[in-house]
Amino acid sequence: MRVTQNVQGNVSLNRTSPRRLLSPGLLGDILRNPFSYLLMLPAIVYAAVFSYAAYPYAVIAFQKYSFRTGIWASEFIGLKNFEFFFRSPRAVMVTWNTMWLNALFIAYGTVFALGFAVMFNEVRAVRFAKATQAIFLFPNFISWVIVSYIIYALLSTEFGLINKTLISMGFPGANWYSNASYWPAILVVIRVWKNTGMSVVIYLAAITGFDMELYEAARIDGAGRLKQISSITLPLLFPTICILTLMSIGRIFYGDFGMIYALIRDNGTLQSTTDVIETYVFRALRKTGSPSQAMAVSLYQSVLGFVLVFGSNWLIKRFFNEGALF
Repeated sequence: MRVTQNVQGNVSLNRTSPRRLLSPGLLGDILRNPFSYLLMLPAIVYAAVFSYAAYPYAVIAFQKYSFRTGIWASEFIGLKNFEFFFRSPRAVMVTWNTMWLNALFIAYGTVFALGFAVMFNEVRAVRFAKATQAIFLFPNFISWVIVSYIIYALLSTEFGLINKTLISMGFPGANWYSNASYWPAILVVIRVWKNTGMSVVIYLAAITGFDMELYEAARIDGAGRLKQISSITLPLLFPTICILTLMSIGRIFYGDFGMIYALIRDNGTLQSTTDVIETYVFRALRKTGSPSQAMAVSLYQSVLGFVLVFGSNWLIKRFFNEGALF
């Protein structure tokens, strides 16, 4: 309870909630918002166990790791584990493939997600919009293994639906699984189809937070729907686009292992354009059985991703401060 005096000199009693008397620190914030932190708890535990708790194991990248002696007693061998990757004739190829494919995924994924989000926002039939959004979101929950069987049913040389359709129309069928030049485009189409729905949800959530008075003022001034999109929706979405792009750039050296390996597997004919760092390390680990070499490549990926995120964030912060991540 607190005694205060107003302008007229009258004394009044204010009852203050005990939670408001808490310190402004982390503990006080947790006690004030327990349910919010409870929702965060699974993500916090996941990050603590699989990210922060794994940091000490990065030292095995510089060791000849032995499961028997552990990370603190294994032999230190310096940078020899990195030689396994950098002296490989495939090092440049898999690094380029990883960067190139992820750049395509980011570019096309952003364009399609942004376009569909804006279109859904313009739909006035609520039931149609919700049904369409659900259809777009559904592929995100399909396993890559299931997707691989769907793609095989479409692209199989002998039994594939696409080849059968082409042949029935008088065109020659294509040998999709023997021509590596087809697969960057195929992977982009599959990635956009599977992941666009989740990105659309994020952009739509950002759009719903916009001030509707801006659109009302634009309509009064005679602006049509296209003008409102170009002058209001897209500029207001730009910070969200920048943040999502920065988060994607942080993993540009991490190819989607589940996607690539489920679709390509060990098909050596297609590896010139589809083999990424993760699939290369996985196959090498199966042959050598050395976790130290795998950790060395993972450390290489992490350092490059760290540099890319900070460099990209610095550029965005310099030219468009609102879109910076930190």
